Amino acid sequence: MNKEPMTVRGHELLHRPTVIKAIAEAREHGDLKENAEYHAAKEQQGFIEGRIKELEGKLSHVQVIDVTEIHASGKIIFGSTIKLLDDDTEKEITYRIVGQDEASIKTGLISYTSPIARALIGKSEGDVVEFKAPDGEKSYEVIEVTYT
Repeated sequence: MNKEPMTVRGHELLHRPTVIKAIAEAREHGDLKENAEYHAAKEQQGFIEGRIKELEGKLSHVQVIDVTEIHASGKIIFGSTIKLLDDDTEKEITYRIVGQDEASIKTGLISYTSPIARALIGKSEGDVVEFKAPDGEKSYEVIEVTYT
């Protein structure tokens, strides 16, 4: 099976033990039989146990890529943060290319499999990128590429 790329930050987010912390806090509130916070945390734990199994499967097939350790010579690569200028609206947009499980367009994280990321990879500052988006043809100028 092929390895799925993931950023260092995405990998760290999958390892956060928030449920264990919630159960410990609920225990501190006293009698567990009548403690709504404890029962809610236990219910959440059941849900999360299933999610843990799913994530363990994913984690066994990821390749964590630390973009700060790659010498990309100004090229856009997986993990790059790219500032773009929309040729139609003249608005600046910033995206970071991440793995599929990390992607969230609302926070500017785009999957490396998305049409825009595929068009951006390999480009440099000053390049114009044209690609087919779900709502039609798009054109962006690459203003800045960073690796953080």
